[in-house]
Amino acid sequence: MLYQMHQSYMTAVSPLNAWMQQMQQLSEHPWSPLNYSFAGKTIAATMEVIERFTGVYGKPGFNIDYANIDGNKIAIKEVVVIDKPYCKLLNFQRNGQYSQPKVLIIAPLSGHYSTLLRGTVKHFIDDHDVYITDWVNARDVPLSAGSFSFDDYVKTIIEFCQYLAGDFHIIAVCQPTVPTLVAATVMAQNNASYQPKSMSLLGGPIDTRISPTEVNDYAISKELEWFEKNVICSVPNGYVGEGQRVYPGFIQLSGFLSMNMDSHIDKHFTFYGDLIKGDGDNAENHRQFYNEYLAVMDLPAQYYIDTIKHVFIEHQLPKGEMTYQGELIDTSAVTQVALMTVEGEKDDITGAGQTQAAHQILSGIPEQMKQHYLQPEVGHYGVFNGRRFRQEVGPRIKQFIAEFD
Repeated sequence: MLYQMHQSYMTAVSPLNAWMQQMQQLSEHPWSPLNYSFAGKTIAATMEVIERFTGVYGKPGFNIDYANIDGNKIAIKEVVVIDKPYCKLLNFQRNGQYSQPKVLIIAPLSGHYSTLLRGTVKHFIDDHDVYITDWVNARDVPLSAGSFSFDDYVKTIIEFCQYLAGDFHIIAVCQPTVPTLVAATVMAQNNASYQPKSMSLLGGPIDTRISPTEVNDYAISKELEWFEKNVICSVPNGYVGEGQRVYPGFIQLSGFLSMNMDSHIDKHFTFYGDLIKGDGDNAENHRQFYNEYLAVMDLPAQYYIDTIKHVFIEHQLPKGEMTYQGELIDTSAVTQVALMTVEGEKDDITGAGQTQAAHQILSGIPEQMKQHYLQPEVGHYGVFNGRRFRQEVGPRIKQFIAEFD
């Protein structure tokens, strides 16, 4: 019912959204006198703000056209090398052959599309052969594809590692740090030849008992049955995945927004003022950020419930109780994969120490193959995006990869 109500609301406001777009275009037309008056700029700004509040934000593109290799602009082509119902393995192929380390970026399946890591991809694409997990909106997955669980997530990572044949490095951002660690353990226990050379785990909830955040508190504030009853919905008619059980993206987005509501309101007031003043650069930066931030996807219900249970309620990984396909895993089996963990000093989603806990859990990795870095003055997104990432975090990860390549 909740999903249907949301769809009804979006359908109801769509005429208003279309009208706002038309009015905005009219007031900004070069021949319109409104375009040159304070009143006209105010009207146009008001129209755009309303239009953005009532809009539907689809999946953004990566929009990476080329890599800069040895001073040359080399064309980039996005190629799906493995196509699974819930996830595609996407390679940013370059025009030509280059001897560069392969990097598998494991993007979060936590509400936003993989394009949220566009800045991460851009940082590595000049000197690495980059692959990324491109998750599919669960409402677009047919019911015939079956469900998708935490174990399925781990299996997907293992299959992608097998495709890359061991000659690669993993960078896992936030939520996938846990299934990535489990996948590494399973491959090590099986003595697989396709284990990664290194794993860089960025801002992940490895042990949420350490420095718990508001996100962690919310996850343990209710019984598991409450989540199943109150936030899991069936995809309504009109979608490929009609009948799929999902955790809707619009619910996740409301959670994201509520954590920093004052900040989001202030940013929109600033955006409104920039539009009136004609500050095009700042206004465009706002548009680009929120075009990405407001584009959300539905998550498979079983995976969502499994994650709440395994990671946030039962803390199975740090307690040594994590299983895969019904069998208890032994994290000490990982011995040949170098480990780097990265945290943000001001991270309000995964508190400091939660990711670093991987060093204790992966006790079989020699100390000389481990590194930890705490980035000062950044929050969660600064761990994998933005100026501090480009100048401080990213170069350290590159150096770590080069050391163990």
